Amino acid sequence: MGNTYYTLLDRTTTDDITTSNYRCNIHCQGAWNDNEQHMAAATGLLAYELEQFKPRSDMRIGRISLDIFGLIHFGDFSVTTHIIRPGRTIELVETTMAANGKTCIVARAWRMQTSDTSEIAGLEDERIGHPESYPNWDGMKHWGGGYIDSIYLKADPDNRQGDGIVWINTDIDMVEENGEVKPTSDFVHLMGMVDTANGVVPRIHQPNTIEWFFPNLDLQIHLHRMPVGRWLGLETVQQFGGDGVGLTSSVLHDAHGAFGRSEQILTIRKA
Repeated sequence: MGNTYYTLLDRTTTDDITTSNYRCNIHCQGAWNDNEQHMAAATGLLAYELEQFKPRSDMRIGRISLDIFGLIHFGDFSVTTHIIRPGRTIELVETTMAANGKTCIVARAWRMQTSDTSEIAGLEDERIGHPESYPNWDGMKHWGGGYIDSIYLKADPDNRQGDGIVWINTDIDMVEENGEVKPTSDFVHLMGMVDTANGVVPRIHQPNTIEWFFPNLDLQIHLHRMPVGRWLGLETVQQFGGDGVGLTSSVLHDAHGAFGRSEQILTIRKA
């Protein structure tokens, strides 16, 4: 086991379908269950597969939609990727993580043709403070698990339950193959931390005993530009409805400003 989230065992491509077999390393272990992967790390790996699959210089990913089908198995698993809607200016790529004969996650990414629209570019999401302007924060350590141990955080001292700003980073790369660490792009590095948003400003404070579970069933990421750098800023709001359903919403930042948004639908359950 190396200093990466995953080890690539082998990869094959037939009939425009790529299948990659992986093994989990401890850093991708989940917070809710020691026998499952954390969705953040799994998202990063699926982003890695999407990035690798038939890349086109005139296109980029504008949206990734991930649905969680059940337990994200910790161990050996496969990832299968193919294009389900080819096109000249837009195309839809699907990648599926499966283990033990069951689907764990299905991710779909819209790849969109790029062009120069700088003369009309404009943003409404304001910049947040640079990560170095916030103090270190260990407020997620009570969750446990290999993934949480792999990240370090800075947080706004004015955060409150359900609303706040947190910056996240990690020194762990995503994939190794044959003992060699593969370079982790900024895109994959940052996508591999977005799902952490569900735990950074929880509406309920339960540091010692977990009385409520609120796992997300999906993760939707929209990117109005490609992110750069290694720090991910989460400007997050978490809302719990009265009927067992909640929502975690985040503006996503890098050191240059906002680059997109994420949404996570939550199932709220008594422990």
